[in-house]
Amino acid sequence: MIKVDLSLLWTIINLVVFYLLLKKFLFKPVMGIMEKREQMIANGLKNASDRQEEAEALKKEYPDAICSLTARTPLQLLIATRLSAQCTDARVNLVTPALFESYPTLDAFCEADREDVEELIHSCGFYHGKARDIIGMCRMIRSDFGGEVPDNIDDLIKLPGVGRKTANLIVGDVYKKPAVVTDTHLIRISNRIGLVNTKDPKKVEFELKKILPPDESNDFCHRVVLHGREVCTARRAMCDKCCLSEFCKKKI
Repeated sequence: MIKVDLSLLWTIINLVVFYLLLKKFLFKPVMGIMEKREQMIANGLKNASDRQEEAEALKKEYPDAICSLTARTPLQLLIATRLSAQCTDARVNLVTPALFESYPTLDAFCEADREDVEELIHSCGFYHGKARDIIGMCRMIRSDFGGEVPDNIDDLIKLPGVGRKTANLIVGDVYKKPAVVTDTHLIRISNRIGLVNTKDPKKVEFELKKILPPDESNDFCHRVVLHGREVCTARRAMCDKCCLSEFCKKKI
């Protein structure tokens, strides 16, 4: 007759039960997470390739990636950008020659009479607030930044009337640093083609900074603006003539 060591048998049973529980509640979830992570990495590599192809397609379609606002100095570009809020760039370009002729220097703007500035920029709309901001930003540039337009976003957004969109434009176009100008065209199109899934300008900016090549981000934004005006408009996306149709996620 075989004698069974009950204590040993009980220990073996406990170990088997412990292993089964460990396998169910630890091993499988961990393996699932690892598989999901591998899939995300694979998708990320694919998406990175897609993004590069999108950038190249836009570059081919719009080789001259330049800001449509006319300006000769950083200060003029800053002022023109403030005027462009709720106004077309074409209208701003009609207004700024007389404005810059009347106030050719930073000091001239600092000493300007607000009502005179309002009269010159009246057709751009919201002229009371814009005139106030233009004079205010010029005075702060003179008093706080040694008369030079700041070269970084943190300082630029301290200026009256300057938000992150304007700050990114100055940083990118003037100082040639990586920047993402989240205007309405960029927000709309980046959602339509599946680059982002948010309409919040700041979130769009930071999401695109993660995925766009730094040396291409600023030009990419200018090209998207041109594309948004000519093809992928707010009212209708003309997919039949779109250079991004093969990459588009059709989020319209």
